[in-house]
Amino acid sequence: MNRDNIIGLILIFAILIGFGILNSPSEEERQDMQRRQDSIVAARQAEQERIRDAERTADTLAEYEYELPDGVKPDSAIQDSVRDAAIRDRMGFFAGAAQGDNDLITLESDIMKIKLSRKGGHIHSVELKEFQSWEKEPVILFSGDENVFNIQFYSANRLISTSDLFFSPQVKTFHSKENNHVRIADNDSVVVAMRVYPDNHSPESPRYFEFEYTLRGNDYMIDLNINTVGMQDVIASNITMLNLDWQADLPRMEKSRKNEMNVTTIYYKYFNDDVDNLRETRDATENLRTSVKWISFKQQFFTSVLIAGNSFSSAVVSTSSYEDEQDQRLKRMSANIDIPYNSRENNTIPMHFYFGPNHFNTLIAYDLKLEEQIPLGWVLFRLINRYFVIPVFNYLDSFNLNYGIIILILTVILKLILFPIAYKTYLSSARMRVLKPDIEELTKKFPKKEDAMKKQQAQMALYKKAGVNPMAGCVPMLLQFPFLIAMFRFFPASFELRQEGFLWADDLSSYDSIMELPFTIPWYGDHVSLFTLLMAASTVMYTHMNSQMMNTGTQMPGMKTMMYFMPVMLLFIFNSFASGLSYYYFLANVITFIQMYAFRFMIDEDKIRIKIDENKKKPVKKSNWQKRLEDMAKQQQQKKRK
Repeated sequence: MNRDNIIGLILIFAILIGFGILNSPSEEERQDMQRRQDSIVAARQAEQERIRDAERTADTLAEYEYELPDGVKPDSAIQDSVRDAAIRDRMGFFAGAAQGDNDLITLESDIMKIKLSRKGGHIHSVELKEFQSWEKEPVILFSGDENVFNIQFYSANRLISTSDLFFSPQVKTFHSKENNHVRIADNDSVVVAMRVYPDNHSPESPRYFEFEYTLRGNDYMIDLNINTVGMQDVIASNITMLNLDWQADLPRMEKSRKNEMNVTTIYYKYFNDDVDNLRETRDATENLRTSVKWISFKQQFFTSVLIAGNSFSSAVVSTSSYEDEQDQRLKRMSANIDIPYNSRENNTIPMHFYFGPNHFNTLIAYDLKLEEQIPLGWVLFRLINRYFVIPVFNYLDSFNLNYGIIILILTVILKLILFPIAYKTYLSSARMRVLKPDIEELTKKFPKKEDAMKKQQAQMALYKKAGVNPMAGCVPMLLQFPFLIAMFRFFPASFELRQEGFLWADDLSSYDSIMELPFTIPWYGDHVSLFTLLMAASTVMYTHMNSQMMNTGTQMPGMKTMMYFMPVMLLFIFNSFASGLSYYYFLANVITFIQMYAFRFMIDEDKIRIKIDENKKKPVKKSNWQKRLEDMAKQQQQKKRK
């Protein structure tokens, strides 16, 4: 190992240590982390209390059965009266709503089918009719009694949960209705209220708690108003917040469970701030202490968003993963939300649900920053995708072309835009290649390791005299880098590629498997993706061609080996990635081959040599700063002589 390698390693370690010091948490950050841990504990305690309360409600009848006198039959009137007393004691004003039939009311449009549960009055399931899962099953965002949408409040010193109450449905607009099934057309809408009445309700003095849903025929947005009428003497007068507990199990929908797990999480937007999210790759909990505009249970290509008409006061959000690979559930999403409430008057608390695809143009149309759930990359990469890649992609899509052809055309367009940058990169390498004999002479002139500094100074003097900038090829490559990363983020997140086939790939948003392996290779997987193989092979060919055509004799030791090692790493990394991305990189390599051969005929190295020789004959102009350095060096030498 020579001195340059040692210095490089020292610099790398210094950078890593400095990075660690700069990114170490401050005292305020440590305190904030502690507060988050405290909020996690508080949220879990609240959830446990809710579960215990639900269990007490469910077991009320069973508890009172054991207190019946001997000889009393289970179906006797005495048992009924004891049960009624137990329910009144537990539920207070809502004893009459604690029993009922758990029917489902279906609201259906051309794009969506939702089911409302009489028990709890909440949305029981959501089906998106236009799409299918990877197994060709209906796309159901969530379904089942384990999904929770529960409002809690105190009434007569009792904690009441709407999930324990039975609601009465009311269709407020006239529509055809068959067996609790309401259908609407494209431009139509329906308003359905799920209403629960306390025992002191009367027609003369109406009192009720209501979930009012509005479904439109061609919209993924559902309006939800939480209405309270005449509840001033039912709900405790000291209440300023209603507690909303929203939970859902998100099912698997895509071909790659791993990829879907890695992007499934909770997103949220603060009322006057940016969009943020919980970490995707592990379970997480966050205490949102300030006002929140919306909270989203987001999957790879679909999302369920609860949007405040005004704002939520605060919330605690958390995710919990189902680790079993055979489990059809991905994660358990939870949001415990505080909603402002005025106990002294009637209330209408407006909200909205978005149940639909993570399609950029669809989300951006709502002007709520919902589109920021789509992972298009950091600021620069996101700007490239938003203002260039997506508009071009959508324009090409308007011609009803196959998406494989669209990717090909998009790749050609990008390569044409980057053509001047690629040309400058090759031209800089050609100039360095012409100077290779001169560099080899300097290497012979300074063969010793202790002369490395003199050799480097001589090389820099040669570059300056010849009018060649050794760094000129780096800047064009850096300019291309943002486009490479932008495309890396675009293809796996593009809803348009979902379940779209091309050649042997049946889904460009997932991996293209041509062979299923009977075993699993660590970090590679249990299948073989052909587009990934083509991409890796073309990358090896490009690396070899590049090293032959652009060899300037200045490569660092071991760099050549590293260049060939990269395609092998890509083979492992991209095997389970979106086949559309591997296909794009393969096309980019093929077009690069064509460009390199074109540059080879366009650039005459003999003319470059003549130009460099002419530059060597010209006097080198010294900058004022260089003159001052030389004057300072002369003064120091004179002082040493004295």
